[in-house]
Amino acid sequence: MAAYIIRRLLLMIPTILGIMLVSFTIVQFAPGGPIERIIAQIQGTEVSATARVGGTAGSDFSGGGAAVSDVTAKYRGAQGLDPEFIASLEKQFGFDKPVYERFALMVWNYARFDFGESYFRDVQVIDLIIEKMPVSISLGLWTTLITYMISIPLGVMKAVRDGTNFDVWTSAVIIVGYAIPGFLFAVVLIVLFAGGSYFDVFPLRGLTSDNWEELSWFGQLRDYAWHLALPITAMVISGFATTTLLTKNSFLDEIKKQYVVTARAKGLSEKEVLYGHVFRNAMLIVIAGFPGAFVGVFFTGSLLIETIFSLDGLGLLSFESIINRDYPVVFGTLYIFGLLGLVITLISDLTYTWIDPRIDFETREV
Repeated sequence: MAAYIIRRLLLMIPTILGIMLVSFTIVQFAPGGPIERIIAQIQGTEVSATARVGGTAGSDFSGGGAAVSDVTAKYRGAQGLDPEFIASLEKQFGFDKPVYERFALMVWNYARFDFGESYFRDVQVIDLIIEKMPVSISLGLWTTLITYMISIPLGVMKAVRDGTNFDVWTSAVIIVGYAIPGFLFAVVLIVLFAGGSYFDVFPLRGLTSDNWEELSWFGQLRDYAWHLALPITAMVISGFATTTLLTKNSFLDEIKKQYVVTARAKGLSEKEVLYGHVFRNAMLIVIAGFPGAFVGVFFTGSLLIETIFSLDGLGLLSFESIINRDYPVVFGTLYIFGLLGLVITLISDLTYTWIDPRIDFETREV
C-alpha cells in the first residue's frame, strides 16, 4: 500500500503541472486583462471581455522588446496616456517578461505555496483564500453530511420497498429535486422565508450576525445554523437524488446475490440480513464516494448559492477574480482546488480498502 500511495503522490506532480499549463495557455488567448482594467478605470469606462485589440494571443502578456513609444498601441483606450506609465504597469504585473519565464516563475513559487499578492485587493492570495475558506467549507461539509443522512436511509427504504407506492412517490420527489437547479430552490426559499413576499424568518446574507462576538457559544452555534439553513436546504434538495438512487441500486444488486439467499436459509431475520450482511457491502461504493462528493459540492456546487445569499466564499471569489482578471487569485485558487482534488481522490480510493480489506491496490497499476 505504501508503494501505491507513493506512486499516486508522484503522479500528482505532472497532473497539477498539466492543469496549470493548460490554464496558463488559455489565459494568453483570453481578451482583456488587468492593464486594460486599470486603463478603463482611468478613462472612466467599463472593462469588457473584448477590451483587447487585434485578437492576438497575449497582447498584454508580451515580452519587453517593444519600444516604450509603442507600448500604448497594444491596449485599447491607452491613447493619450504616458507610455512610461503603461510600461510601469507591465513591469508591475510582470508582463515585461517572456511567457515561458513567467510560467516557470509561477511554478517555482507555487511549489513553495507562494501565490503572490492580488492585483486589486492589496492582500496576499493565500490570506484571501484562508479568509474565504470557512464559508465554502461550511456549505460543502454540511450539505454533504445532511445529503448522506437523508439519502442512505431513503435509499435503503426504497430498495426494501421496491415497486411499492412509497418507492413510486419518493422517486417522483427525487426526479423533481434532481431536475430543478439549486439556485431556483434558493430563490423560492428567499421569497417564502427571507423577507420576500411571505415570511421574514431567516437572514438573507452573511455567515454570522453583526453581534456574533457578543453571543454565548450556544448563541453563536444557533446563529451559525440560522444563517446556513436556507442555502444548505437549497443545495441538499437539488443534490440528494444521485446518492439516494445509488444507495437503492447498490442494495438491490446485493440482495440478489447468493450469500443473501444463504443467510436467509440459515434462519436469519430480514433485519439481520439487511444490516448484518447486505449493508456493509452495499455501502462500499456510497461511503467511499463521500470525499469525492464533498469536493464536488465544495468546489463547484456553491457559486450561485453564495451569490444569491451573499456568502463570500471561494466560489464567489474565483468567479469575481476571473471577471476582474485578477490572475494571481485565479491561478492560486485553481492550484489549491486542483491539488486538493487530487489528494481527496487518493483518499477516496484508500477509503475502499478501509471499508473492504479485500481490495488491494498493490496488485494494480496506477
